[in-house]
Amino acid sequence: MTEIALGAHVEQTDPIAQARARRAPHVQFFLGDPQGYKGPEIRYAGGAAALRADAEQAGVGLYVHAPYIVNVATTNNRIRIPSRKLLQQHLDAAAEIGALGLIVHGGHVNAADDPAVGFDNWRKAVEATDLKIPLLIENTAGGDNAMARYLDRIKGVFDAVAAAAGSEDVGFCLDTCHAHAGGIALESVVDDVRAVTGRIDLVHCNDSRDEFDSGADRHANVGAGRIDPDLLAQVVREAGAPVVFETPGGATEHLADFAAVRSRL
Repeated sequence: MTEIALGAHVEQTDPIAQARARRAPHVQFFLGDPQGYKGPEIRYAGGAAALRADAEQAGVGLYVHAPYIVNVATTNNRIRIPSRKLLQQHLDAAAEIGALGLIVHGGHVNAADDPAVGFDNWRKAVEATDLKIPLLIENTAGGDNAMARYLDRIKGVFDAVAAAAGSEDVGFCLDTCHAHAGGIALESVVDDVRAVTGRIDLVHCNDSRDEFDSGADRHANVGAGRIDPDLLAQVVREAGAPVVFETPGGATEHLADFAAVRSRL
């Protein structure tokens, strides 16, 4: 098989240096505050144009993670409308730096809401957004009325999005910690997800500090959590997509995580 590209989530000031420290072909990072509505911020010394040019010259692929607070599914206008605006801002900024994709969480609706409203809000968001680069919806670990915790909900989102203009630019990011903590069996997750989305564009390879179906989103380094490292490697192998580790630590810890998975592929 062709070698699967392994990268990591890194600090955003100099992602190229971070990639080199990990000997990684790509990295993922935030643009600005992951918990704020303020909008994207390019912290690279030369700005967006320099980051794009330097990354291309270095042969480093860039992925951007949207802020955690983006929730385009919600029925709450005071969250949904700013979320759509923030999503567009991050897509624009990610496109400026030549990013390979923008990863965004699936969001949720309120406890009493019909999830079908959330699915349709996803369709409307895709229709209203200029997808200059691929938008990768990520499965999440917790929440009973989450849009992307359970397979049936992920199917609902992708079925709804399929009706939107631009749906070909919407992909899927599979997070192993979130699947485990969210109650999706990793033994069959790749086939199960592909059956409902048709694709896996990126894998977040993370061990989980908590038990299966705990609903807790707490990542661990490979072998330090509750997921068998062989199972993590199986998911990576079967998905065949680029991989980002969002595990604790810096380059040393990430290189150890890469080695632990690569030795099992």
